[in-house]
Amino acid sequence: MGLRAGTEERILDAAEDLFFTRGISATPIDAVIARAGVSAATLYRGFASKEALLAAALERRQAAWIDVWDDAIARHDDPVEQLLAVFDALERFRDKPQGSRWCAFLGSAAEYADAPAEVAAAVRADTDAMRSRLRRLAAPVASARAEELAEQLLLVVTGDLAMRLREPGRESGAESSRGTADARAIAALLVAAAR
Repeated sequence: MGLRAGTEERILDAAEDLFFTRGISATPIDAVIARAGVSAATLYRGFASKEALLAAALERRQAAWIDVWDDAIARHDDPVEQLLAVFDALERFRDKPQGSRWCAFLGSAAEYADAPAEVAAAVRADTDAMRSRLRRLAAPVASARAEELAEQLLLVVTGDLAMRLREPGRESGAESSRGTADARAIAALLVAAAR
C-alpha cells in the first residue's frame, strides 16, 4: 500500500528542507517525521529507509531542476546562449523555494564515503543527465569538440555549485549572482575556444 500523493509530497518537502539545509547525517528521521506531521509507520509505508527517502527527494529535485533548465534553454534561439543557459537556470533554481544552501547532489555525495545504492544511483543519474544535456547542447556549437567542451562546462558548473559549500553566505543575493556570472564568463571563454 502506497502513500496518498499529498502525504508523500509533505514527507518529501520535509526531507528536502531538512536534508538539504541542515545535512543528511545531521537530520534524524524523527525530525522529518515531525516536520511532515506523519507517523513513523506512514513514512516507512512509502519509504523503506532514510536512504530511500533521500533518493526519492533527489529524484524529485532533479526533475524540478531539469524543468528550470529546459525553461532557461527555451528562452534562447542562439545555440551558444542555449548552451550557456545552464547558468541562467542555476540562478533561477537558487531563487526557488526548494533552493538550498548547497547543491543537494554534491552534498549527498560528500556525506557518504560509500553511498547506499539508491543514493549513488540518484547522484549518478543527475551527473549523467548534466553530462548528456551539455553534450547535446554543445554539438551545434563545437561539433568535433562537443564532448570535450561538455566535460569542461560540467566542471565549471560543478565548481560554481561547490562554492556554495565553501562560502555558505554566497547562496543568495549579489554574491551568488557574482559567482555564477564569473562561472558563465569562464564558460563563454571555453565555448569561444572550442569553436
